[in-house]
Amino acid sequence: MLENFTPAIDSFKLIPSSGGRFEVLANDKVIYSKKAEGRHAGEGEVVRRFSEVLGIEPMPRD
Repeated sequence: MLENFTPAIDSFKLIPSSGGRFEVLANDKVIYSKKAEGRHAGEGEVVRRFSEVLGIEPMPRD
């Protein structure tokens, strides 16, 4: 996420939990929830959802 959206991220926080929970939130919006989806995110899925929900494009990779 940091690699793709560096200019758009003011802060980034990791919160440890238990039970295999994995959630990504941005501006209090759920971008992805493993518990709600019942599966792991696919490759690039979290980045794509982040881009769609916030309306910003990821930075091109070198």
